[in-house]
Amino acid sequence: MSEFVHLHLHSQYSLLDGAIHLNKLFPLIQERRMDSVALTDHGYMYGTLDFYLKAKRAGIKPILGCETYITSDSMDEKTNRDRNFHLILLARNYKGLQNLQYMVSMAAVNGFYYNPRIDHELLKKYSAGLVGSSACLGGEIPRTYFAKGYGAAKEMALKYQSYFEEGWFFLELQDNGIEEQNALNNVLIKISQETGIPLVATNDCHYLNREDARAQEILMAISQGKRLTDENRMAHSVDAFYIKSPEEMMSAFGSVPQAIENTVKIAAACDVDIPNNISRSMAGEKPVYFLPRFNTPHELSQEDHLRNTTLEGLKRRFVELRKKKQEVEDEAPYFERMNHELDVIIRMDFSGYFLIVADFIRWAKEQKIPVGPGRGSGAGSIVAYALGITELDPLRYGLLFERFLNPERISMPDFDIDFCKNRREEVLGYVRETYGDEKVAQIATFSTLKSRAVVRDVGRVLGVELRVVDKVAKTIPMNSTLEAAMIEEPRLNEMAAEDPVIKDLLETAKKLEGMYRHPGVHAAGVVISDKPIWEVVPATKGKTDSKGESTMEIPLVTQYDKNIVEEAGLVKFDFLGLDNLTKIQDAEVRINRERKREGLEPFDINLIPLDDDAVFQMLSKGETGGVFQMESEGFARLLQGLKPDRFEDMIAAVALYRPGPLQGGMVADFVRLKHSGGEIAYLHPSLKEVLEETYGVFVYQEQVMMAARVLAGFSMGRADEMRKAMGKKLADKMAAMRMLFLEGCAANNIDEKTADDIFAYMVKFAEYGFNKSHSAAYALISYQTAYLRLHYPIEFMAGILSCERSKPDKVMKYLQVARQMGIKVFPPDINESFEDFTIVKNKSGDKVIRFGLGAIKGVGDSAVEALLEFRSETPYESVYDLCKRVDLRRMNKGVLEALICSGALDALVDAPLEQARASLFAGVEMALKTGSSFQKEKASNQTSLFDMLDPGDVDTADPPLPDVDPWLKQGMFKREKEVLGIYISGHPLENYLGGANKVREWTHTIGELQEFIPQRPVETDGRAYIRDLVTIGIVSSLVERRTREKKERYAQGEIDGMDGQLPYFVGSKVMDATDEALHSNEPLLFHGALEISNRDGAESRTFRVASVERVSESRLKGINNIKIKVDLQFLPEFMKRDNWHQSIAQMASDNPGNIALNFHLDDGDSWETLISVAPHVDMSDKVIGFLEQQFGEKNIVYLKEKPRMNSNL
Repeated sequence: MSEFVHLHLHSQYSLLDGAIHLNKLFPLIQERRMDSVALTDHGYMYGTLDFYLKAKRAGIKPILGCETYITSDSMDEKTNRDRNFHLILLARNYKGLQNLQYMVSMAAVNGFYYNPRIDHELLKKYSAGLVGSSACLGGEIPRTYFAKGYGAAKEMALKYQSYFEEGWFFLELQDNGIEEQNALNNVLIKISQETGIPLVATNDCHYLNREDARAQEILMAISQGKRLTDENRMAHSVDAFYIKSPEEMMSAFGSVPQAIENTVKIAAACDVDIPNNISRSMAGEKPVYFLPRFNTPHELSQEDHLRNTTLEGLKRRFVELRKKKQEVEDEAPYFERMNHELDVIIRMDFSGYFLIVADFIRWAKEQKIPVGPGRGSGAGSIVAYALGITELDPLRYGLLFERFLNPERISMPDFDIDFCKNRREEVLGYVRETYGDEKVAQIATFSTLKSRAVVRDVGRVLGVELRVVDKVAKTIPMNSTLEAAMIEEPRLNEMAAEDPVIKDLLETAKKLEGMYRHPGVHAAGVVISDKPIWEVVPATKGKTDSKGESTMEIPLVTQYDKNIVEEAGLVKFDFLGLDNLTKIQDAEVRINRERKREGLEPFDINLIPLDDDAVFQMLSKGETGGVFQMESEGFARLLQGLKPDRFEDMIAAVALYRPGPLQGGMVADFVRLKHSGGEIAYLHPSLKEVLEETYGVFVYQEQVMMAARVLAGFSMGRADEMRKAMGKKLADKMAAMRMLFLEGCAANNIDEKTADDIFAYMVKFAEYGFNKSHSAAYALISYQTAYLRLHYPIEFMAGILSCERSKPDKVMKYLQVARQMGIKVFPPDINESFEDFTIVKNKSGDKVIRFGLGAIKGVGDSAVEALLEFRSETPYESVYDLCKRVDLRRMNKGVLEALICSGALDALVDAPLEQARASLFAGVEMALKTGSSFQKEKASNQTSLFDMLDPGDVDTADPPLPDVDPWLKQGMFKREKEVLGIYISGHPLENYLGGANKVREWTHTIGELQEFIPQRPVETDGRAYIRDLVTIGIVSSLVERRTREKKERYAQGEIDGMDGQLPYFVGSKVMDATDEALHSNEPLLFHGALEISNRDGAESRTFRVASVERVSESRLKGINNIKIKVDLQFLPEFMKRDNWHQSIAQMASDNPGNIALNFHLDDGDSWETLISVAPHVDMSDKVIGFLEQQFGEKNIVYLKEKPRMNSNL
C-alpha cells in the first residue's frame, strides 16, 4: 500500500491544459512507488475508460473522478460567469460512477455556460457513492473566503459536507508556493478543526516533472493563441504542479499527517470496475453490447423475424434481377448462402443489428432519401442484399461474407451506409424518434498535436522565426513521431546541435506531441443503445464540422472516441454523407419529370443494365467529367489504357487506382495481361479460379482468402485471420499462419517451394490489396454516374451544378465539363431561373441549362424564396414591377445589385447587355424607392389624391432608367464573376483565343497546368518544377507582403483562366517590373514555372512568375507566318473575282514587311500550297482587318514564335 496517493490530476484529456500523457503517467507512478492514482480532468470524463484500461494493464489501481464546474446559481441560469467554481468528485463504487457520469453529462448537455456546470441541487440529489473535495483556489469555499471572509467560507464548507454521505467530503490542501494558497491552507485547517470536516492533501498535477512546467505553460499559450512573452495570458505562476513523490508530499504536509493518510483512505475506498469488452475478452467471456431490441410484429423473436424478412427479400431480389435481364439460372446457391449467413448471424447474436440497419434504410428509401449501394465489407452479405441494406448481388461478383463477419472471431459487424449528404440528418432524426433521443448519440473525435503541427505551434508561442520553424517542420518525415524522426532524419539532430533555439523547439515539442487539441464529432459514427447513453458512457453536446458550410447543433455526443465506445459495449453505426447520391437522385427526378410528361415508365437507376457497351466506350476514351471517383486525369488515363468492357473491370479499376498499386507496377501488369490475349501463367493451376477475373493478378483481399481456401483447405474464417495478419504485418501471427498454410498445401499435394512462393507473393500483395466489396459498391456508383452522363447528359449536369452551386470553383469546373459535352448553360434569368440550375428550352427548342438564382452570391435563400413566391402568377415585366411586387424587407439594395450584375435582369431591358446592366445598376435607388412607395401606399389602404383623379388625368408610368454610358465588357465580366464566381455571358480572354489576337500557339491554359504530371512523383515535402511555361489569365486576387529580414516586396494571389484558377507567386526580384501590369485588371501573359509541391501528402500548384506582359501589347508580337486556308467547295466571294491575287499583291505592296502570307488548298486530308511565292506584309490592324474581312477569321491561322523566358524566378 502506498503512503500517499495523488487524487487531483489532469491528463491530456484536460484539453490544452493538462500535459500528462497517459502512456507516460503509469511508468512514473510505478517509479515513485505509488500503487493508485486518480484522474480528475476539467469538466469532462473524456479519458475515463482509456485511463481505467491503461491503469489496469500497468497494475495500478485507477481512481475515477472529475474536476467539475459547479455554479452557485441554477444550471439553467446562464448570465454570470463569475459564479462558476471547481469541485473534485471521485467515484467510490459503481453507483458513484453512474452518478458522476450522469452529472457530468447533464452539465455538458444542459448546463453549459463557458464551461459544463452542475449545480447544488443536482449534486445533492446524485452524491451517493461519491467523494468530494473543495478543489483548488477556484473552488467555491476558497473563493467565498477571499470574497466574504472566514464565516461565509465555513458556512459554505458545512453546506457541501451536508450533500455527501458522512465522512466523504474533504477540504483540500495544496503546497504550491502560491501566497494565496498558503493563506487558504491555514483557513481550511481551522475550518476542519471547528467542523470535523476531514483534510486531504493534493498537488493539482498538470505535468509529470518540475522541468515540464514550461512545456505546460506553452500548451496553455497554444490554447489561448498567445506568445510566451504576452503579459495578458493565463498561466500558472509557479512550477510546482507536477507529480510529487510521496516523500515530497509528506514533507510538505508534516504538520497535518491526516491529510496524507486520508489520500490512502480514499484510494482504498474507491473501488470501481467499469464493465468493458476488453476485460471480458481477457477473461474468456463473450462481449456484451447494449443494443435495443428491434420491435417485431406478432411477438416474433428477432431471429424468426430476421429469417422471414430475409427470405421474402431474397425472393423480391430475384424479381428485380429478372427486370434487369440478369435472371439467376440456379437459385439454390443463393438460398444455401442465405441459410449459412443467417445461422452465423443468429449464433453471434447480431439479428437485432441487421434488423435495425434494414429498418432505417427502408425508412430512408420510403422518404425518397438517396441511399448508397453499401460500401465496405458489408456488401459481401447476401442477408444484407436481401434486406435492402446493400444493392450488389454478392454471389454474382464473388463477394465474401466472412470478410464482413468472421464466425471464428467475435467482433461487431460494421455497415458503412451512405446517405444523401443534404438529408442524412433526417435519417438520424428517425433513429432518435424510434429509439429515444437519450439513447442515440454521435461519436466524439479528438484532434492531436502531431509532430509537424506541434513544432509549428510551439514555434509560434516561442516567437521562433517562421522560416526556421518551417525548415524544421518540413524536415520531419510524413506520419513520423518526433522521436522516430530524430533517428530517421539526421539533419534534425544536426540542426539542434548547431542552433540552441531549434534544440529548445524540438525538446519542448516532443513533450507536447500527442496531446489533444480539441474535441470534434466523428463524420459518420453513431451509437444506438438500449438505455440512456450516459448510463454506459459520459455524454456531451456537439457541433458538426462545418468545413466552410453552416454548423449544426448535435443533441448528444459520446465523450469517448469510437474505439473506446465500442469497448464500453456501444454499437457503432456509420451514417455517411455522400453528395454523389444527391446528384444521382437530382438527375433521376429531372428525367422522370420529362418521362411523366411523355407518358413513359419511370426511370430507376437501380434497374439499369450493368453491361452497356456505350458506357464502357465512353470511359475508355477518358471522358469522365462528373463520374464518381474517376474524374481525375490520372484515373482517366488508367481507363484509356485499361479500356474496360465489363463491370468487373470497373471494380478492379477502383481497387487499383491507389498509390501502392500504381507505384508497385500492379496497374501496368493488370492492363498488359488484360490486352495480351495470351495464356496467363499461374503459380499453381488451382489459382485460376481465384485470379482469372483479374487476369492472374492479385487485386483484392478476398482473393487471398479464396486462395487460402482453395490451396490449403482453410476455412473462410481462418483465411480472414490470415488476411488480417498479412495486412497488419503481424510477424508472429504470419509465421504461425505460414506453417498452417504449408501444411494445408502439402495435404493437397502442392510442393513446399510452390506453396512458400505463393505465400510470399500474397504477403507482398497484402501491402496493396483492397477490399473487393468496397470496390464493387463504389464501382456501382461510378457506373451509375457514367450511365447518366452518357444517356441523360443535360439532366445529369444540371443535377451536379445544383449540388455544387455554393462552391464557385466546382461550378466553374462543371461548366467547363458541360461545354465539353456540348451542353449550353445560360445566365440566370429572373423569370426563368429557380433556386437550382434548371433545364429550359431555347428559341430553337433545344434543351439548355439555366443558371440557378441560389448560386448568385449576395442573394440568399430568403430573397430567392421571395422572388419565386411573387413570380408565381405572372412574370416580372420591369425592374420597377419587380420592386413593387417583392417584399423589400427580403430584397434589399445589395440583392438587387447582385441580380443585375449576374445578368438575371437582362431580359427586362431591351438593350445590349453592356447598356442594360449599366442602366439597371444606375437605377437601383430609384427602383427601390418607387417600389417602397408603392408598397407603403398599398399597405396604408387609404385613398390618396391620385385615387380621386381619373386614371387618364395622371401619368402613372414608371420613370425611365437612367441614360448612362454602357459598361465596358471587361468591367461587366468582372462584376459578373464577383457574384457568380465564374464568367458566363462571356470571358475577358475570349478575344485572345482566335484570330490575330490568338496567343494559344505557345501558351497553356490554367486547366492544362492543373493537370500537368511531373516526370517523377513529388515526394512528401518535396517540390517539382516545370519550367519555361506561358499561361494567359487575369489577376483575380493580389496580396502584397514584405520579407521579414530585408523588407522586400513580393505578391501572391490567383490567376483566372478560361478553364480554372491557379495560385501565383511574384518574387521580389520581378515585383517592380510586373507591378503595374498585375494591378491593371487586363488579360495578361504570365511567363514562368509551375511549382508542384507536396506538403503532408497534399499536392498544391503555384505559378512562379518570371515576367508579365499585357496581352493587348503582345497580341501582334511574334507572328512570323500567316496561313490562309482555301476550301474550293466554300470559296470566299473575294476569290471568285479574276483579279483577287492582284488585290493581295497591292495590299502587300502598300504594307511591306517580313511576314509571309501562305495560301493553302484544303482537300480535307492535307493542305496543298496554292501560291508558290508568298507575298510578305507588315503586321498591323489594317492588314488583319483586310484578311479577316476577305477570307473569314476561321480560315486564317497566325503562327507565332515562342518568346524567350525571363529567368528572374
